Amino acid sequence: MGCDIITVSTDTEFVHLAWRKSEKELAKVHYPMAADPTGNVSRLFGVYDENTGLALRGTFIINPEGVLVNSEVNFYNLGRNIDESMRKFKANVYMSRKTSEVCPSKWKDEGDKTLTPSEALVGAVHEALQN
Repeated sequence: MGCDIITVSTDTEFVHLAWRKSEKELAKVHYPMAADPTGNVSRLFGVYDENTGLALRGTFIINPEGVLVNSEVNFYNLGRNIDESMRKFKANVYMSRKTSEVCPSKWKDEGDKTLTPSEALVGAVHEALQN
């Protein structure tokens, strides 16, 4: 997909190793799992909880220019959906080339309907998506 994926948590590298060895959901993970036990990286992204010493579950998409183009932060008990993360990633790549268009929430891949912002679109998004 032309991107780098890095996970970061306040767990240590030893906890990550234990997870990789025992959790079947991580069997196919081939990207770096970075340890942030001091919370420094988590603080930079605004997800560190000083009361617990843990990080909320954040997903951040940063473009090649180093600009944050998407962020999602969930509480500890809500997992993230890789399909939705990939949809947002692809939408951001597509929209970086099509800067006059906007991406509706149900957009999934290139060729799906996009919209062009205008005064006429206000209150008529549903109708515009049906055409």
